[in-house]
Amino acid sequence: MRVYVPLTLSGLAEAYKTGEVGAGPLVAYAVTPALREWYLSDDIEELEYAALSRAALASLRLLAVDPGAPRRRVVVAIDVPDGQAAADPGRGPDPAALGEVRIAGAVPLAKAASVHVDSGEAEPDVAAAAEALQAADGGDDDAQFVVDGAEDHELLWYATQEIPNLVGSQD
Repeated sequence: MRVYVPLTLSGLAEAYKTGEVGAGPLVAYAVTPALREWYLSDDIEELEYAALSRAALASLRLLAVDPGAPRRRVVVAIDVPDGQAAADPGRGPDPAALGEVRIAGAVPLAKAASVHVDSGEAEPDVAAAAEALQAADGGDDDAQFVVDGAEDHELLWYATQEIPNLVGSQD
């Protein structure tokens, strides 16, 4: 099963250093039955993109609580055995939990298939979105417009061999 783990560049650097993503339980995003129902598509690529987008929003939430992290969203795509990632059935209809899964323990970074990161050009919009996120969650339409501005930036795809360059460029 492909899962999308939200991180920051600082979190990716830590994962690179330790060889593991997270300490568990780890929150990730995947194509779940609830996401399929919400997205109304049978196209697996579209569904995986939706899961990736959910993880990018979760990465933005991580940035909002970590002002020291570089202002770039990071999502790591990892292949885990079926059954290792489980959706919380109690949160199924919760729109905030669409596609959310939990992984009981740490996942070896070696299981990563790819890394998705904002370009440097996205940093001002991502920084503004991280600042506006709390107000957007509270229903502020202007703040939501700012958050949507970050979502207008596509995450760039990187091979796992490029992780050393990504974490080295965070300074």
